[in-house]
Amino acid sequence: MSDLLPVPEYVQRILDSIEPLPAFPQPLMEALGLALAEDVVAPISLPSFDNSAMDGYAVVAADVADASEDSPVVLPVVGEIGAGKASILALSPGSAVKIMTGAPVPRGADAVVPYEWTDRGIAQVSIGRAPSVGAHIRPIGDDISEGDMLLEEGTVLGPRHVGLLAAVGRATVQTRPRPRVVIISTGSELRDAGTPLGQDSIYDGNSYLLAAAARAAGAIAYRVGIVPDDPHAFTEALSDQLVRADLVVTSGGVSEGDFDVVKESLSQQGTMWFGGVAMQPGKPQGFGTVGEDATPVFTLPGNPVSAYVSFETFVLPAIRRMMGKLPFSRPTTRARLTHGLSSPPGRQQMVRAVVETDRGGTFVTPVGGHGSHLMGDLATSNALIVVPPETTALTAGEMVAVLRLDEDF
Repeated sequence: MSDLLPVPEYVQRILDSIEPLPAFPQPLMEALGLALAEDVVAPISLPSFDNSAMDGYAVVAADVADASEDSPVVLPVVGEIGAGKASILALSPGSAVKIMTGAPVPRGADAVVPYEWTDRGIAQVSIGRAPSVGAHIRPIGDDISEGDMLLEEGTVLGPRHVGLLAAVGRATVQTRPRPRVVIISTGSELRDAGTPLGQDSIYDGNSYLLAAAARAAGAIAYRVGIVPDDPHAFTEALSDQLVRADLVVTSGGVSEGDFDVVKESLSQQGTMWFGGVAMQPGKPQGFGTVGEDATPVFTLPGNPVSAYVSFETFVLPAIRRMMGKLPFSRPTTRARLTHGLSSPPGRQQMVRAVVETDRGGTFVTPVGGHGSHLMGDLATSNALIVVPPETTALTAGEMVAVLRLDEDF
């Protein structure tokens, strides 16, 4: 029997160890993209007063019931009401008030005659068409009534939600904040982009990849400078970063090599666990909590494809749980495979792929080879094919499970 931890079991272990961040009131624009931590009930009605839907004249419908183009009704105009300038509060029968769109309809008026039905008179107006009762009036509560449930707890606020909240007068809402995610890359061979490379050095792409993924997930990402393969240096860097971290993600140093300093440094700290997960790429994993605040720490493999797939599969659900966003994991969709592929037994393989939809349906094409260092293939992909551990081969034309990487959920 394999001693590798099944992917669903590992994900559940992570989620069981993560708590949502405490909610607090945030200004509307800061709350964009965050999950509500309260039910929002309408404090007022929308509209909050009867108002005109047209530029025209407020009238008593009975006064102009017989109006026609051949026999217009003429009424005296006793004033004008603009939006935000309600100087006339009531209308007497037998008269009209010029009114602008959005302006409150005066008491006694029960219809608005659009300009197009009149001669647009100033002292008096000739009306050539009869409105029905209530015509061109937006009644109080026509959109929302006071006390209506507007948004339920857990709703992720988009632009339209923010607009609705502002329209009913909410300046702040209770939301869970964006987690502060610290990204640490380890490796003495790493160099920052923009600096010269030696014959045995490589540029650090992982920290940028993972920080960008964390930011795309809605978190605040702090990318830390490169940490060499030195246990003391790593321990010091981690200690410095814990004060500002809700979650820490490292890449590299978790396999079985002589210089795997992350595993060496963290093995005896907090609740850290290191082991193999039944996934390819991304077998070597580590997770636990460290420090006084029990900060969650993910230790991901150093190969970029392994690191990214591990982030998508394990770190992303943790970030979303902290933010109170459902579902925690990216949902799978179905697509028809264009090319056959093989998969190792006992491992959930995550195959880089391109998914496309046309009139014939949704199709997915594997991209590149199996190598977990193939960054170019990863950048070309927009999806991952999820091959179950018990499946060792798939043929062209089969329907397969797909994670669409660039879609919001």
